[in-house]
Amino acid sequence: MVEMLEAESKAITAKLSERGNWFRRVAAGDQARREWRWAVDRPTEALAREARCADLVVAGRSRGGDAYNALDLGGFLLRAGRPVLVVPEGVAALRADHIVIGWKDTREARRAVQDALPFLHEATRVTIVEICKSGEEQAAQENIDDVARYLGRHRIKSGPKVTLHEKGSEADQLIRLARDDGADLLVTGAYGHSRLGEWIFGGMTHKLVTESPICCLMSH
Repeated sequence: MVEMLEAESKAITAKLSERGNWFRRVAAGDQARREWRWAVDRPTEALAREARCADLVVAGRSRGGDAYNALDLGGFLLRAGRPVLVVPEGVAALRADHIVIGWKDTREARRAVQDALPFLHEATRVTIVEICKSGEEQAAQENIDDVARYLGRHRIKSGPKVTLHEKGSEADQLIRLARDDGADLLVTGAYGHSRLGEWIFGGMTHKLVTESPICCLMSH
């Protein structure tokens, strides 16, 4: 048993060393601004711990698996304390030229908008969208008008847009609106709760994280 554990530890260390070399190749440039860190630990706990020294965490979609071999993106998003850029497979670059903010009047959405300010400053177009039920249009318009004024004080121009909830999920509708409008980045809050010690996504967050073809910047 001891020999098996030692062999497994050596294999893990060798794999991490290989990934470290890959990172240094793709992150070539100012060495003072890059650092490779690794740990033999549960991926979610290790990444959440290291997020303390980051402005932004970039993560791919989780492929599933046990806690020892795969990142629990839901658990990480809700524990990181940092904005997380979730990148779908096949996306090699992000211009963040047109950003769509999926607004809900919640703490998480407010946090996400503030965390996204560096991206919003560089965008050529920003659209704020709130999907609401029939009869809630006026309240929704007031909400996103306030967000637009907030962004304006940061010298960011934006276009507020209220849309009625259609059939299907709000996440599907938001993705469709963003794609039809040519957006390349979605900004939303990350919603979830703990059940028996396990972090569970809210429906909107789960759909965006697992199915959005557009990069999503999320904060909790």
